[in-house]
Amino acid sequence: MTQSTKAQAQPACAPPAPVFSPQESRLERGRRALDEIDGKAGHNVITALADIAPDFARYVIEFPFGDIYSRPGLDLRAREIATIAALTALGNASPQLKVHVEAGLNVGLSRDEITEVIMQMAVYAGFPAALNGLFVAKEIFALRATHSGETTGS
Repeated sequence: MTQSTKAQAQPACAPPAPVFSPQESRLERGRRALDEIDGKAGHNVITALADIAPDFARYVIEFPFGDIYSRPGLDLRAREIATIAALTALGNASPQLKVHVEAGLNVGLSRDEITEVIMQMAVYAGFPAALNGLFVAKEIFALRATHSGETTGS
């Protein structure tokens, strides 16, 4: 069997991984990536940590966003697909999955793509995890539709 040598085309709306100056600190890089990827939802998490664990809030900005999300090699769509799949498979990370369903939409994933990723997890993580993930996605899609006036269809 031969494999195609054609690379699959990326959708036009797929943003690349953020490119940052090497002079930026991890915290600066992380804040910029957090803004681009998670937007308000990410900042809500950081704000919620401020009174109990401000150092941990800084770690969340520096490591995942300043170090990992800022790496070349995967665009933000691919990173969010992986994150949504992992959080769904965990089965116990609904608050984080909500943030990353929002992030997936922010970086160009469609509702259909997010739904398919979550459904795929039924094979590897079981139906309960996939069901929980689908209900999280449904909630975020509805909230987004309410705030933007769009319909909840894909």
